[in-house]
Amino acid sequence: MNRINLNSHHPILDIQNHVVFANNGNVVLCYKVALPEIHSLSEQDFEELHSMWFQAFKTLPTGTVIQKQDSYQKVGYDAHQLPNNTFLEKATYEYFKGREYLSHQSYLFFVLPLDKTLNAAKYVNPFRKAEKGFHRKLDVQVAEFITAVDDAVSFINNGQRVSLSPMPSDDILTHTNNYYNGFNQDFDTDMLLENKYIEIGNHFFDVIAVTNENCFGGWVQSSKTNEKFTSDDFTFHQGFIDGLGLELNENHIVNQVLYLDNKHKWRKLLDKKVEELSKSSNFGSQNKVVLKKVQHILDQINTDDSSRIIRGHLNIIFWHSEAEHLKRIGSQIKAGFKELDIMPYHPNGEERKHYFLNSHPCHATNFSNEDLYVTDLKHALCLYINNTNYASDATGIIFNDRQYNIPVLKDVWDEDKHRIKARNFAIFAPTGEGKSFLANNILRQYFEQGVRLVLIDLGGSYAKFAKLYPGQHVILRYEQGKNLGINPFYMAADSDLTPERLEDLAVFLLELLAQHHATKSQEVAIKKVLLWYYKTIRQDHSLASLYQFVDDRKDTLIQDLQIKEAHFSTYDFLHILSEYVQDGPYSFLFNTGADQTYTIEDKSLIIFELDEVRDNKEILSVMLKLIKSAIQRTIWRNRSERGIILFDEFAKQLKFPNVLESVEFYYQAIRKQNGAIGIILQSINQLPENSTSASILENSQVIYSLRNEKGYDALQKRLNLSSHDLNQLKSIRNNLSGERKYTEIFIKIGKESNVFRLEVPPEVYAAYLTDGTESTEIMDRYEETLDMEKAIKAFIHFKKETL
Repeated sequence: MNRINLNSHHPILDIQNHVVFANNGNVVLCYKVALPEIHSLSEQDFEELHSMWFQAFKTLPTGTVIQKQDSYQKVGYDAHQLPNNTFLEKATYEYFKGREYLSHQSYLFFVLPLDKTLNAAKYVNPFRKAEKGFHRKLDVQVAEFITAVDDAVSFINNGQRVSLSPMPSDDILTHTNNYYNGFNQDFDTDMLLENKYIEIGNHFFDVIAVTNENCFGGWVQSSKTNEKFTSDDFTFHQGFIDGLGLELNENHIVNQVLYLDNKHKWRKLLDKKVEELSKSSNFGSQNKVVLKKVQHILDQINTDDSSRIIRGHLNIIFWHSEAEHLKRIGSQIKAGFKELDIMPYHPNGEERKHYFLNSHPCHATNFSNEDLYVTDLKHALCLYINNTNYASDATGIIFNDRQYNIPVLKDVWDEDKHRIKARNFAIFAPTGEGKSFLANNILRQYFEQGVRLVLIDLGGSYAKFAKLYPGQHVILRYEQGKNLGINPFYMAADSDLTPERLEDLAVFLLELLAQHHATKSQEVAIKKVLLWYYKTIRQDHSLASLYQFVDDRKDTLIQDLQIKEAHFSTYDFLHILSEYVQDGPYSFLFNTGADQTYTIEDKSLIIFELDEVRDNKEILSVMLKLIKSAIQRTIWRNRSERGIILFDEFAKQLKFPNVLESVEFYYQAIRKQNGAIGIILQSINQLPENSTSASILENSQVIYSLRNEKGYDALQKRLNLSSHDLNQLKSIRNNLSGERKYTEIFIKIGKESNVFRLEVPPEVYAAYLTDGTESTEIMDRYEETLDMEKAIKAFIHFKKETL
């Protein structure tokens, strides 16, 4: 049969759920395989996956055929998952839409053959008898087979890394139609099988296969060194045949078919083969090589009770719209096999047709002994592909994958807490590696998703991105000798003095008094003072007013309130707070009448720029307390609203204990809110090694690290990173030249980690620039127009004109 039309020769008679009844009497159980992301697995991970497959398959009934099919197709990136509303979102959507990449789909099929002897003739054209069809029923044998496969699938799904899901009937039909229709889109066509190549519509097909034991030169293993990322001081691993998976950037399918055979039957056959080869081993070196391999397999069977003899077949089907290009792909595949010390077979004519037609799971029982190698199941499973494309979450922050720089959404908020219990994050990167750029990227996307941002910034890194959203942001900049307009003691009405507000004010005063570990008695005492103050003084509340109130009653206050001196020291109160009132050196911080925090109540993006105060630990500490009180009274009132507080450029200040403890408060308080805290540091060593820092790190379960030439040992030690995490960090490479510029970022979300890229369109790049002549140029244009979007567009247009 030289021409096959699928409409008249369909291999499937019936589908019940995910169970296919084929026209040749075979029953096929069909599953979609979800695999871990490429680059995310260590050497040990590969070994564990190998063991998982073995444990799942080894007890399946004799005669079972298992086919794993990994299909790779060049497609254009479908940007439907990306938001497309704001200026920067639209720029990102248009920039990546249609970008070519290799899409991977992995399937697993369990086949119950009609004839369990599995001894096909040399060539079987599965469509020759297709007109009849065997109408097999869901009988006892089929039911037992389904139960056995269910057990294997449950075992796999109980693991951490791989999951199998039953294929819906529509997907099974689509899979079959796509395969036999040669992956041609928008039209049905015939298969032409007798030409130089298999020709289906606009595509030419060829096959390269591994068909007998002689193909294997050396031993196989579950993983090998990844030369691309490995360096002198670390080893990065990849799956044994990953070079023929996503690394082969062409349209192709990797098929691996396993026949689970009777162990005792094969022991007898191999004994016989050893005997024959022993007699003829003097007649050539090839016979000696084969004898050695067969003897090894026999030894394994005899010594390892858990061994499972299989016959296996591995082939790679590949296609292209130009016949000439097939030769180049074929050469790449052969080179890939040669690296693995495997000598593949390149079939022609009838043989090629046979391999193509029977690599569909309905026909996977049609391979003959001449098409199959004999080995142990453990050996065959080393040839499994165990990873796939980077996986996008349903929602999240856009980064890029490491293969093609296509967008990947990562849910670093994790609303349902599948991966993390605390969504606080930390960014680590030395100066000049792009930490502000990365922070801008994360925060801008959060902001556009409706998350409220409070940025406590000492470097002026966010003004440009903020100006894209006029009316939605406010920048409160500290200037020498001036206050921020925050009066934590201000009450507009009696109803404002809620128990929560009283609690917050008590904590504020205790922190100002440096009583960071106050007892319950001390807290109660200071609340009594505050309550008496608000009952007595009915207007113009402020720290100065409170100070005067206590000073006026200093001789009788303890008796009047019936509190002990040990719980409230009037002298200490007046002595310490004298620095912040009247002529005290820091009185300007509290010299404000009516509270101005209402200006931030309706803003979604609030930036406190404290650049001028970065070296004054006293002012900075008070500033943080004032900001905290403003946040509590405005942003944290609505606990259903998502919010993020970011401390940027904070390394120098973290050396001051009172600052560190002030930050720790945010970490404790954020647990009650629907929020997260982020810190940005040049090095993890800038966090002092104490219990406060340990608590902060423990509660930061999303970690970002950019490249660090000095190494990552401190990061590994203090964050308890795995050896593979460290290898991933060491493999980070940036590309800041050429058409597609990107930086690489290590991201760890809970226990999951990988290296991602950050590539952005010119508009986004311009919005994130924080220094240099280009940034100044954009800000100058903004001063002219007071429209950041226009300024960025004009800057990009000018750059294109001058290139």
